[in-house]
Amino acid sequence: AKALIKLGQNIQTRRKECGLTQEQLAELCEFEPTYISLLERGKRNPPFSTLSTIAKHLDCKVSELTDF
Repeated sequence: AKALIKLGQNIQTRRKECGLTQEQLAELCEFEPTYISLLERGKRNPPFSTLSTIAKHLDCKVSELTDF
């Protein structure tokens, strides 16, 4: 559970650094905005493919999102 919370914090931090809202990131990734919200709150355990998609649109590596 702690790892998912940290992952969510990392996604949120990187998203904000990129100047994106949850809605904008969701649109880029073709996800629902509520899914981004759940990820950022540590309520979902995303598969690698999802992390890869998010990292691509946040212009970072998956390893940067999972660095905790």
